[in-house]
Amino acid sequence: MAARFEGFPPEALEFFRALARNNRREWFQARKQIFEQKVRAPMIELVEAVNQELVTFAPEHVTDPREAIYRIYRDTRFSADKTPYKTHIAANFPRRGFPKHTAAGYYFGISPKEVEIAAGIYLPGPEQLRVIRAYLAEHHAEIRRIISEPALGSLMGELEGERLARCPKGFPKGHPAEDLLRFKQWYFYVTLEPGLATTPALLPEIIRRFRLMQPFVEAMNRPLLEQRRAAAASALIFPTRGGRRRAL
Repeated sequence: MAARFEGFPPEALEFFRALARNNRREWFQARKQIFEQKVRAPMIELVEAVNQELVTFAPEHVTDPREAIYRIYRDTRFSADKTPYKTHIAANFPRRGFPKHTAAGYYFGISPKEVEIAAGIYLPGPEQLRVIRAYLAEHHAEIRRIISEPALGSLMGELEGERLARCPKGFPKGHPAEDLLRFKQWYFYVTLEPGLATTPALLPEIIRRFRLMQPFVEAMNRPLLEQRRAAAASALIFPTRGGRRRAL
């Protein structure tokens, strides 16, 4: 049976509008029950519904709601903005076995301004950048075919992400994959009207975009999975008492 979600109550968006005007701990604590009932509880329900659909096309991205949903509390340690709370709620569905943002995954966010839907890899580390770029250099034709799919472009636009000014070190200028190699992030991102969040259409709008992005997500994770398998195989080789190395 297809998953269902009736939408967030209007009070969810009203809560965030009020929070934007009163972003203080004492205000939030006095209304925490409203947040739990009108925002967090429906969000858990929505994540569970998304998981139910992910089982059918991306089961390795099914994520416990407790892990998927971002905390409402902002990390203000390195920010000039010291307001303590986010004025939106969001969830991330990473590839199983990888921390959030370090491999390609799925994302959506809800706020009074917009509904956000995205997929891709947002914060790859240096080693991940290296293996992804090596893969793109060899398989750029496949990636181009995936990201130029008309249905994907119609609903998600073009590939986005921060880019280098020139081809990265280790690749010659004019490389046939230069435009892809210059990226430091690779993702698709779209915003929809905020009113969608309070309707039953929210879940199907998220899922149809996640489905379209599945080939892209899978392709971007392929080199990272290959790297992890190679590392696991290498770990099976260890020194014996005589100092020689043997494979299990």
